Amino acid sequence: MTGVQTCALPISKGAMVIAAADLLALTLIEAPGTWGADVVVGNSQRFGVPLGFGGPHAGYMGTKDAFKRSMPGRLVGVTVDAQGKQAYRLALQTREQHIRREKATSNICTAQVLLAVIASMYAVYHGPAGLKQIAERTHRLTGTLAAGLKQMGVAIANSTFFDTLTINVADAAAVHAAAQAAGYNLREISATQVGVSLDETATRADVEALWTILGQGKTAQAFDATEASVADAFPAALARTTSYLTHPTFNRYHAEHEMLRYLRSLADKDLALDRTMIPLGSCTMKLNATSEMIPVTWPEFSNIHPFAPNDQTVGYREMIDQLEAMLCAATGYDAVSLQPNAGSQGEYAGLLIIQAYHQSRGEAHRNICLIPSSAHGTNPASASMVGMEVVVVACDDNGNVDLADLKAKAEKHSANLAAAMVTYPSTHGVFEEGIQTLCEIVHAHGGQVYVDGANMNALVGVAAPGKFGGDVSHLNLHKTFCIPHGGGGPGVGPVAVGAHLAKFLPNQRSNGYVRSESGISAVSAAPFGSASILPISWMYIAMMGAEGLKAATETAILAANYIAKRLAPHYPVLYTGHDGLVAHECILDLRPLTDATGISNEDVAKRLIDFGFHAPTMSFPVPGTLMIEPTESESQAELDRFIDAMIAIREEIAKVASGEFDAKDNPLKNAPHTAEVLVANEWNHAYGRELAAYPVPALRKQKYWAPVGRADNVYGDRNLFCACVPMSDYE
Repeated sequence: MTGVQTCALPISKGAMVIAAADLLALTLIEAPGTWGADVVVGNSQRFGVPLGFGGPHAGYMGTKDAFKRSMPGRLVGVTVDAQGKQAYRLALQTREQHIRREKATSNICTAQVLLAVIASMYAVYHGPAGLKQIAERTHRLTGTLAAGLKQMGVAIANSTFFDTLTINVADAAAVHAAAQAAGYNLREISATQVGVSLDETATRADVEALWTILGQGKTAQAFDATEASVADAFPAALARTTSYLTHPTFNRYHAEHEMLRYLRSLADKDLALDRTMIPLGSCTMKLNATSEMIPVTWPEFSNIHPFAPNDQTVGYREMIDQLEAMLCAATGYDAVSLQPNAGSQGEYAGLLIIQAYHQSRGEAHRNICLIPSSAHGTNPASASMVGMEVVVVACDDNGNVDLADLKAKAEKHSANLAAAMVTYPSTHGVFEEGIQTLCEIVHAHGGQVYVDGANMNALVGVAAPGKFGGDVSHLNLHKTFCIPHGGGGPGVGPVAVGAHLAKFLPNQRSNGYVRSESGISAVSAAPFGSASILPISWMYIAMMGAEGLKAATETAILAANYIAKRLAPHYPVLYTGHDGLVAHECILDLRPLTDATGISNEDVAKRLIDFGFHAPTMSFPVPGTLMIEPTESESQAELDRFIDAMIAIREEIAKVASGEFDAKDNPLKNAPHTAEVLVANEWNHAYGRELAAYPVPALRKQKYWAPVGRADNVYGDRNLFCACVPMSDYE
């Protein structure tokens, strides 16, 4: 049947159709949306992304326009800035709208942004014509391989194909042995079938070698003659007739120097760690050392297939074993799985492990998950996704979990208590002195304690969740352990557990990876998740050593307290622990200033761009605030530069309060100021151009110019306020 015929039947019965599609094949085969599919999914690895022993890769999902608001994750929307120029921003999507109780459809936090960029730049460089040429060559080589095998009497199980053949053989084991001896890995299907896939790197020499292996002594016709007889191996009705990649960007950068210039122009628009401190609270934006990054480029790590035979991945797995041991030592837990590809996925895995534990004890009825009101939005979403019922626990005025409320709710739900999820240090940026008591209360009522490891940068070498009462934690290797954030990914979210939960860590049976027969099912497509970026964390830990890691933690805490103390006279610090101290981050409360002057936390964040700083985290976990995390990577000079900027901004707010600056027309409300605005013939503001561009003298030496002005937040019915729905939505 054609794609249209395939879709017509389920659609006629009121069902929706999901199509899995190979991006390269879609340059030759009609787009699923054209033949009626509602959703299309797949993997972008074919577009220039290394195999990497399983990752990182960027999966993709596309929907009809009617379903775009129901997509999980984050989408980039087109808007306009204050001057009417085109701008881009993250659009409000399902993740922000619907992470609430049983309606949660996604706990996505980390995406594979960097890999999406790699794949998209592959498309930019080759363009539609180049991609089609690559696809045609790949398909033709596959057809030539199939034709030669048929000439030798070898049966091909599939008569239609793009790049993959299922081949009938007498003895698959013998064929695999011969193939590996010749330097080829074939797909293991059964005792009498093997699979072969070709890609753009395959050559005629590869085809001829496969003829020899699969023909088992028989001789094929000459390559050129065989190739000349090959026709398309998919129905003509499926041939692509619609255009694709029509945007000018995909049709102009096809020379290497042009491509490099285009990439440089994009990078110049960004405000990244190579320019400035990024003080995003709860994100831990720290140094990604060059020495840590280099091994990622080595083919021994990047070019390994995720299902490669074990004897070809001995070194990889030795490094993984060592990294697991390192993370156990850092967390105080007994076992670690590196399979989850993000912290949110680690949460999901950890809660599935807790479920499996209860089931093994005949207590599958336990389904209540206690979550503090301060929790990150992925916590309740993860609990909902595994079928748990979220019960919100209150926090006190200092941002700590209200232990009396926790105890009351643990007692109320004692018979059905499955788990409590808690972030430590808290999402409010303080060390909760009652954390051990919290763990004891939950354990006393039969529950397990999930300690969210998002803030592990305040704990390594100082405190270990597995020792103070935690049963399960996820870590964020793209935070504490120095894998770059990559604009949102790739990430790795290992799940760490106590000894009593070790046997429940995830398997990946599709490639024969069985860690334990009791293990949960796979949470990622590969047994070790995004394996090729694990050397970054291994290198970081190995180079730092135990003393260095502890010193990093202490320095991060010291830096946060230095900022909090110096800014406290100018901005209230919302939450502190004993002796007025914070953990590794602090929350500045701008709500009193907003009430008095109309200047919001967003205005301060936008003005910081004029000073050359990325904004802190806005309105999380408390609306109207800024959460700042300096990390251990920033020098005192950089901390002082940020502090001076914040003090200068506070002085500007004071001028708004006094009436020296107009309440609507001032440097904060109009920030950021683009170069185009500043050099325009007209300047209709009461304050000067110099103040707008160079609020502090140091900016004259090095200045970051924002590429766009203030984005219109409601343009096109988009209104992004926060990355996560507040916990109040669960109450």
